[in-house]
Amino acid sequence: MLRSSTIILGVLFVCVQSRHLYNDDVRSPYLMIEDGPYVDVYELEDLQSDEPQQLHGENLMRVRRQAHGVLSSNPDGSSNFAAKFPLAGDDKNRLSAIGTIAGASGDGGFKAGGGGLAWDNVKGHGATLTGQHIPGFGDQMTAAAKANLFHNDHHDLTANAFATRNFPSNPNIPNFDTYGGKVGYTFDNKVGASLGMAHTDLFKKTDYSAMGNLNLFKTPSSSLDFSAGMSKSVSPYMPSRGWEPSGGLSFSRWF
Repeated sequence: MLRSSTIILGVLFVCVQSRHLYNDDVRSPYLMIEDGPYVDVYELEDLQSDEPQQLHGENLMRVRRQAHGVLSSNPDGSSNFAAKFPLAGDDKNRLSAIGTIAGASGDGGFKAGGGGLAWDNVKGHGATLTGQHIPGFGDQMTAAAKANLFHNDHHDLTANAFATRNFPSNPNIPNFDTYGGKVGYTFDNKVGASLGMAHTDLFKKTDYSAMGNLNLFKTPSSSLDFSAGMSKSVSPYMPSRGWEPSGGLSFSRWF
């Protein structure tokens, strides 16, 4: 969601220009990188996680049957869009198709685009298998999973993990893997925080993130959320960067 965010959950999400591959950051399938500061473009978790109270409560059938769309902003003025369309399911499980466009700008350009499949369970567990193309960089395949560790009327604790295989279009750069995870907590479906980490062996690089989010308003069919936090990368092959701020707005709509 986002400058911000597999064994089987999430796209998400790396370097956009191979000529900057060793200077830019390849984080996780949750990030797109520009020539310079990080720009969190999209986190598929937004699509994969239906509202906790909907998964566990009386609105289950509405969530199961309706399409879900998410529009989010980036600090550079670009936008991200993702959509989720139910394909099949019962009262406990659902299989959906998902599609994403990250870093879309007013001139019609974009930083990444892709799609895949998502599985959601009524208890809050889920998984995704996605692929995406990043112009100027190459392709990615990501498997991600999430597990709902605890949920009641006020508290929700979820763990996520992902593994991404990167396929650079530059023949001089070998295919490489990025993997990581995140733990997120939400209180009253209103205020939340998360801690995440991702690692790329090729660059011996580890990325850390600490994010907070606040729900600004919510209706039965829509939600507006604000997120802000800090991120940091550590690698012996890249210039050292301290903690850098990130943030953005995300609007979700169920149809």
